[in-house]
Amino acid sequence: MLCAGRLGGLGSRAAPLWPGRAGSRGLGARIRARGVSTSWFPVGAAFNVKPQGRRLDLFGERRGLFGVPELSAPEGFRVAQENALRKADLLVERVCSVAPGPQTVLIFDELSDSLCRVADLADFVKIAHPEPAFREAAEEACTSIGTAVEKLNTNVELYRSLQKLLADKKLVDSLDPETRRVAELFMFDFEISGIHLDKEKRKRAVDLNVKILDLSNTFLMGTNFPNKIEKHLLPEHIHQNFVVAGNHVIVDGLHAESPDDLVREAAYKIFLYPNAGQLRCLEELLSNRDLLAKLVGYSTYSHRALQGTIAQSPETVMQFLEKLSDKLSERTIRDFEMIRGMKMKLNPQNSELMPWDPPYYSGVIRAERYNIEPSLYCPFFSLGACMEGLNTLFGRLLGITLYAEQPARGEVWCEGVRKLAVVHESEGLLGYIYCDFFQRAGKPHQDCHFTIRGGRLKEDGDYQLPVVVLMLNLPHPSRNLPTLLTPGMMENLFHEMGHAMHSMLGRTRYQHVTGTRCPTDFAEVPSILMEYFANDHRVVSQFARHYQTGQVFYAALDQIYHGKHPLTASTTDILRETQEKFYGLPYVPNTAWQLRFSHLVGYGAKYYSYLMSRAVASMVWKECFRRDPFNSTGFRGVSHTEHLISSLLPNEGLATLSHLGAAPLEALILDARVHFAPEGSPFARLWNAFFPWKTVAV
Repeated sequence: MLCAGRLGGLGSRAAPLWPGRAGSRGLGARIRARGVSTSWFPVGAAFNVKPQGRRLDLFGERRGLFGVPELSAPEGFRVAQENALRKADLLVERVCSVAPGPQTVLIFDELSDSLCRVADLADFVKIAHPEPAFREAAEEACTSIGTAVEKLNTNVELYRSLQKLLADKKLVDSLDPETRRVAELFMFDFEISGIHLDKEKRKRAVDLNVKILDLSNTFLMGTNFPNKIEKHLLPEHIHQNFVVAGNHVIVDGLHAESPDDLVREAAYKIFLYPNAGQLRCLEELLSNRDLLAKLVGYSTYSHRALQGTIAQSPETVMQFLEKLSDKLSERTIRDFEMIRGMKMKLNPQNSELMPWDPPYYSGVIRAERYNIEPSLYCPFFSLGACMEGLNTLFGRLLGITLYAEQPARGEVWCEGVRKLAVVHESEGLLGYIYCDFFQRAGKPHQDCHFTIRGGRLKEDGDYQLPVVVLMLNLPHPSRNLPTLLTPGMMENLFHEMGHAMHSMLGRTRYQHVTGTRCPTDFAEVPSILMEYFANDHRVVSQFARHYQTGQVFYAALDQIYHGKHPLTASTTDILRETQEKFYGLPYVPNTAWQLRFSHLVGYGAKYYSYLMSRAVASMVWKECFRRDPFNSTGFRGVSHTEHLISSLLPNEGLATLSHLGAAPLEALILDARVHFAPEGSPFARLWNAFFPWKTVAV
């Protein structure tokens, strides 16, 4: 899953980075390649052994989190945010006084970068750092920077400096496509933030946005809070599967892959038991989003959120989901019957299929299909072996090698975090991935990708290297046994590494469109494409595709929550009704799954994009890599433009997207050109095959 800070007009949007050049001026030629380091060591070994403690370092300098000197202590966040805000003031003054032109966009991007470098880092630290003092300081920084960003998004003088550029046709025509598109994106974010309102209403919009940021943070935190139950209420023999604290059993996740049906049932009912405070927070969040949307001129929050996407409107999204649901219905019935049959075979005394069953039993089916017992299946997939497999794949496809690097003192927040250098065979060091893979107390039970710093070309000609974090929840290796992955864990690893490569591979001039800051419709394409590699026996081993039919239900629920307000029923009643319509398993009384649905924050009204991205990824896999997943020239394999419109996902029952219309598709194509096909990139070959009338240099 995707998890980066979104800060409106000056916050994180995003795009994929490929080794090569970006923009019409040949960016790659101006970037100095970064050399290799003798301190790097093989990636596989770094993950298969239990850390023995840091090397004795009595005199080494304490670098601070991610190498940021100020962040060697919690108090450093205040210093970092004050420095960022001072720099922002200077950049605002500068851009308002400079003559309109390409420099305007460069200054806007530097302004965005100066704020995002603090906000994005703090966004991660506030939920992942094991020390409360760091989390609290990071949360304060997020609030401070977020408030400043919302004020800038309604700053009329700042807006006019950009408006002067875009209103001058001669100047606009002189801009290269990337610069022009980035300028348009900044303008778009001004417009949806209420820049057209009078002073009083602009202030109201800022206040609502700040309140929404606060509610979003509170809701996100609540999605990860454990629930507890008196231990005498659970059978004693399953206590060992949970944390026992005094007279209570603590349940901090769904235990979806546990082989014990009772453990999964108990975890589901306890972890999803409604929390009144979290329910009020969700209702208030949805209500304030609706108020903001209406204030800035939209009938619902979905209408506001879907501006600039291929769908354009919630009505189109619901048509898409209805058609997809119809096409998938027969397959869903077959899948559930297959899973029900496996449950009956293994547990004939309790064969009714329930919502806590599909993840586990679909894994059993995958294993049995290839005559492998689940207990014998996992050892083939040690974490280190999977990382080496990814290394091999990236090397053969993209000329990329992952190297482990020893972090400096104070650079990481937990001893188990590994730091990877991403190195291209000709361009050298591309960026860093921090791998926070192992379980620990208080860590959110989510698999996430965080952008810490976006890539961009700096004024001195150096390239600002991207930095990201991948967060998983895997068991620790022991002294004698490495971490072993189930098929589901392995697929999640490949998915999140797809996000990381999305952030690393390329060279966009502007950080506002770097990495996962891309059109939401395409944000999940690289990560879902990696799932196809994870499921191909030529890449790793043979096992069937992960069970995915629940996504239509999640996407429909997301649309209803962000549709017309006031809602016609409680969020739980809406959940039950939507589950009955779009999902083949019954609602479980006294549960509230929506209170754990963290995507309502980062993907509010846009969860459908997982399905859109899956469609595109399916097409790319089929056309480019199905014959040979290691084929480095696979991007040349696409030959039919019509596939994007009329047959995006034939193998998964999606018949057509042509009902979306040509205009939004054309807009999305233009947007994707900036993000996904920088001139000179490997992806440009794929782009030209799809859209020969809009070719870019290769």
